[in-house]
Amino acid sequence: MKASEVREMSISDLHDRIEVEKANLESMKINHTISPLEDTSKLAKARKDIARMMTILAEKEKQN
Repeated sequence: MKASEVREMSISDLHDRIEVEKANLESMKINHTISPLEDTSKLAKARKDIARMMTILAEKEKQN
């Protein structure tokens, strides 16, 4: 997800989206432990997306 797309989201939407993405990341980690993923870069991309959303959320909360 691009930063411009994240910036358009509201604070409550960001909170919800972050929780969903964290749950998806945890399930991917568990699945990767059981049977390795074909594309392991998905784990890194998911972590970076979560970090990006959390950073933008902190910026928005600081402004308000």
